[in-house]
Amino acid sequence: MSAAPIELPRWADTALVPLVSVAAALLVAGLVVLGIGESPLEATALLLKGSLGSLEGLGFTLYYATNFLFTGLAVAVAFHAGLFNIGGEGQATVAGIFAALACLWLAPLPGILLVPLAILAAAAGGAVWAFIPGYLQAMRGSHVVITTIMFNFIAATLIVYLLVEVIGKPGSMQPETADFAKHATLTPMHQLLAPLGLKLPTTPLNSAFLLALAALVAVWLLIYRSRLGYAIRTVGANPRAAAYAGISPARITMVAMALSGALAGGLAVNEVMGVQHRLVLDFTAGYGFVGIAVALMGRGHPVGIGLAALLFGALYQGGAELSFDKPTITREMVVVIGGVVILFAGALEGLFRRLVAGTLRLGRGG
Repeated sequence: MSAAPIELPRWADTALVPLVSVAAALLVAGLVVLGIGESPLEATALLLKGSLGSLEGLGFTLYYATNFLFTGLAVAVAFHAGLFNIGGEGQATVAGIFAALACLWLAPLPGILLVPLAILAAAAGGAVWAFIPGYLQAMRGSHVVITTIMFNFIAATLIVYLLVEVIGKPGSMQPETADFAKHATLTPMHQLLAPLGLKLPTTPLNSAFLLALAALVAVWLLIYRSRLGYAIRTVGANPRAAAYAGISPARITMVAMALSGALAGGLAVNEVMGVQHRLVLDFTAGYGFVGIAVALMGRGHPVGIGLAALLFGALYQGGAELSFDKPTITREMVVVIGGVVILFAGALEGLFRRLVAGTLRLGRGG
């Protein structure tokens, strides 16, 4: 007989369990750092200083967090429908292709039209690439995990072919397109805030960060304040009960996957239009896979995802500074620390849920 599910208040499930998981993961990571002869406290201080201790470090942290917000939200929407979308890399890749084509082909348009159209093109590309696995599961019984893995490889092959044979920059030996027109790119944050009297250092942070925050609010409204969100959560909780209530699990599967892919397209908007200003190979850089950890750690809730994205952004930026200041703590060691955080937030989640539940019962005197 299976154990009864552990019931927790939403605030504890969304915030307290991930916090305990992260604290335990950092404790284990500290033991690893201690094992190579370095001070865990000093390493933590350097990591925090590099990621949050200056405006430049904070800019890079928020730039990374922007990518993780988009990919974490993408995974979370699929999670709520009972789907495991691990195709964020492929969906962002196709979204980047669509965005690049829009920026190149629609360059004669003014920026006030071109930029929104390119963003919509990126969302459409990601949505199409995710809709197909959703359709295959809903209508043909193919498992979405398998098909999204396959579509990651197909997208990786497709972008190589297009950059080398079709839309590559003439005369360039690099697999990349020509640079976009200046009015086809997103505004860097230091330029955007300069008219307000705020002087920020030059970082990759751009207006895609504001788009990610808007997506955070939009996903919360969708999942928890709309009929479609209710249908998505119902299908994710019990497809048979949803069908009995008149909700089509097949339709919700396809819609949720399309929305998930559209959100993954935000990664392409940030990287292709906001940072690179052209389409380059491997611009996704594994951010789509990190989004899975962000969604898990955030418990699928937009608030938790925002905090988890900030955490991983700090690990990425602070880890780079840490490896520079402490050569014995290599970049690979920082990856290990991130892996420990993922392990504790995912595989050991049940353990920490039980610990939190037990602590809350003791606090109530029960």
